[in-house]
Amino acid sequence: MRDFPVLTATSRESRASPAEPMRVLVLTTSYPRGPDDVAGRFVADAMEHVRTTGVDVEVVSPASFRHFGLAYGHGIVGNIRARPWLVFLVPAFLWSFRRAARSRDCDLVHAHWLAAGAVAATLGKPFVVQVWGTDVELARRVPWLVRPVLRRARVVIAASQALADAARALGAREVRIVPSGVAIPSPVGSPEEPPHVLYVGRLSAEKGVLELVEAAEGLPLRVVGDGPLRAQVPSEGFVAPGELGPWYERAAVVAVPSRREGYGVAAREAMAWGRPVVASAVGGLLDAVEDDVTGLLVPPRDVGALRAALERLLGDAELRARLGAAARAKAQREFSFAAATDALLALYEEVLA
Repeated sequence: MRDFPVLTATSRESRASPAEPMRVLVLTTSYPRGPDDVAGRFVADAMEHVRTTGVDVEVVSPASFRHFGLAYGHGIVGNIRARPWLVFLVPAFLWSFRRAARSRDCDLVHAHWLAAGAVAATLGKPFVVQVWGTDVELARRVPWLVRPVLRRARVVIAASQALADAARALGAREVRIVPSGVAIPSPVGSPEEPPHVLYVGRLSAEKGVLELVEAAEGLPLRVVGDGPLRAQVPSEGFVAPGELGPWYERAAVVAVPSRREGYGVAAREAMAWGRPVVASAVGGLLDAVEDDVTGLLVPPRDVGALRAALERLLGDAELRARLGAAARAKAQREFSFAAATDALLALYEEVLA
């Protein structure tokens, strides 16, 4: 596996403040429409932290233009799978997107997901495009369609090594890894007794939640989330992102059994709360979870291995404490919003230079 440059945090105080604030236009196909909307929440969080540094950030998303039913709900890919005829409205969606973006003045365009990158490529501005996973999976079927976008971008941003590898395979020339930030709580209390396993995320097949339910039969498991498999998965239901903290704090172990995962926000949030993670050894989870150091890794879809890992952690408080402490230290060092924001600003400055 090829290693790509990882942008490290640079002290904000060490960079000279420009006379005029940098103007960044963010194009994204997913962005929250309100405080309880989870769609594109990680994009919104990242941009809010960039704004705190004095950068002028403007966002164009389907929340502000006609999206023809393609955005939100199950996401663009999921919506097309559910209603295949929507694919014929993709050109209208892109036209509407470009119309909303074309009059905005900026120094740099930051496009999230490849569809937004296609719009950014038409604006005549320097742009970077960030890949997140679902877009890469779709792009593998039509690489000829996305290759021009990736090659015209000044830099392609990936949150994990796996996404960086995928972007390079699709034709990207310049790739940088910028981990996505998560909140680091302080202080963190002790988990509940007796210990239990927590799952946080979308209830869909690719997240491995059905394998988790099977593996955890007879074990104390709590599930937080919603999605197409809600009828098959006992769940506490949807919890707003800002209210997940107590769920992580009460848990002894957090399971992230995805079949594929571009990044893995839930794994990193759990680590920030000092909780060991049992994760599938796939994609962006490999950047976060180091086996027997910050958590336990298991093969994807392997119900037996997943159960063994859960039982091992539930039965060993000392192991949970050791892995949880190492996980929190790594989250503080690599996944904080401060580190992610500084790395992103360094990349913007590199591109504009």
